[in-house]
Amino acid sequence: MSLRNKVTLIGHTGKEVEIFNFENGNKQATVSIATHDYYTKANGEKVEETQWHNLVAYGKTAEVMEKYMPKGKEIAVEGKLTYRSYDDKDGVKRMITEIRVEELVLLGSK
Repeated sequence: MSLRNKVTLIGHTGKEVEIFNFENGNKQATVSIATHDYYTKANGEKVEETQWHNLVAYGKTAEVMEKYMPKGKEIAVEGKLTYRSYDDKDGVKRMITEIRVEELVLLGSK
């Protein structure tokens, strides 16, 4: 296994999983998760910093996400960082960073 491009995150889903069904029967699932970091400023003020991450999964992993991951579910994922571009509805080229999920663990009780 290569460590060249590996991401591990634990967070909560921020919305319902979106599913895209391909003509060949395969599925793609996308969802965003929030991770939180905490630190204390020099003046003693405690700060919570939230980061949002876009996840994308295919096949069996996408099916698990569709069935068992409601909004707010705590999950752990491992995958790789990917970048892609697309044209938005106004024809403007946009870039998106995603985590392509390779491993998924459902945590928490939600």
